[in-house]
Amino acid sequence: MDVLEGRRRRNWLARLLPFLGPAFIASVAYVDPGNFATNIQSGAKFGYMLIWVIVAANIMAMVIQTLSAKLGIATGMNLAEHCRANFSKPVVITMWVLMEVVAMATDLAEFLGAALGFNMLLGVSLLAGAALTTIATLLILGLERYGFRPLEIVISSMVGVIALCYLAETILVKPAWGQIAYHAVVPGFSGTESVVLATGIIGATVMPHAIFLHSALTQGRIITRDSARLKKLYRFEIADVVIAMGIASLVNAAMLIMAAGTFHKAGLSNIATLEEAHRTLQPLLGRTAKWIFSVSLLVSGLSSSTVGTSAGQMIMQGFLKRRVPVWIRRVVTIIPSLAVIWLGLDPTRALVMSQVVLSFGLPFAIVPLLMFTRSKDIMGELANKRSTNFFASVFAVLILALNVYLLCDTLF
Repeated sequence: MDVLEGRRRRNWLARLLPFLGPAFIASVAYVDPGNFATNIQSGAKFGYMLIWVIVAANIMAMVIQTLSAKLGIATGMNLAEHCRANFSKPVVITMWVLMEVVAMATDLAEFLGAALGFNMLLGVSLLAGAALTTIATLLILGLERYGFRPLEIVISSMVGVIALCYLAETILVKPAWGQIAYHAVVPGFSGTESVVLATGIIGATVMPHAIFLHSALTQGRIITRDSARLKKLYRFEIADVVIAMGIASLVNAAMLIMAAGTFHKAGLSNIATLEEAHRTLQPLLGRTAKWIFSVSLLVSGLSSSTVGTSAGQMIMQGFLKRRVPVWIRRVVTIIPSLAVIWLGLDPTRALVMSQVVLSFGLPFAIVPLLMFTRSKDIMGELANKRSTNFFASVFAVLILALNVYLLCDTLF
């Protein structure tokens, strides 16, 4: 609060640190195992061509997540609570059920990713990896009883581990930086399949549960109703979003660069599963790269699964004013993942299909968010400006249209 009142004259980093955290937790959704699958397939098939899609998707994500954070800061209520307060009971119940299905689909990708990580790293079965994942996520979630800071520190550290892993991978690959710089700013496609993969990258980026979660993370973290302090707090949160989402964007780009610099360069354009990527890395880059890939996938799965479970708890509380013990939610949401493992289905295919289910939930998160954040009655002085409404609406329409395209291509 002293920083918001301008009483402390420390350097900018010291002033910023107390406000960092919410966006880092939300950013985990942007580097989950679903992103691994789409980015690696894109890099293996089309080289560096689709890096610009990652840049564009991240800009869209920054705008959406900033609006979600602003909703919690300005009103002290999260997105689910606003839905409960402004929509009819049948609509609220329908939205809650849909978001619970989305939460299970989200957990499918994240839980399977962590189980695969244990499988690759320790050589255990997928079922044993699933058991280890369950135990690990419950232990991490147990940190919530000590307040928001310990969980933020652990999750942020895990994001840092993923970033360091892909920094190491990028150094090992020795990519063509000139091509990367060109394709980062110049859009391009090469046939229908590249459009599908580009759509998949965006579909795996903006997540419904992250939108709901971010507003909950900021609603009671620092409470102030003073107009000047609210605006300053919002500016700090923008910095939080830019830094966290910027790191997530670099990690996603590094995934694609790794695949382009190894698989595509070696003519292995049909790497379609995470297991194939893991097996193929050793002969191309050595055992170190294979180990780094396993660690990054494991940490990604554990962190995103933990955050997904936490988001499910907040969504239920917001829509219904009820909570269940976290271990019950953890057990219920892993049922689809255990079914995939038990039936011997392809985990990577399951990851891709989970993104399709997430596409159904996106309109029910983005549209209410835009409705509430543009309302002066709800937001007061932090209501969206006209320019913000315009760009947010354009991004929302684009995201939703691409997800409809992805659904149609996948299902038909």
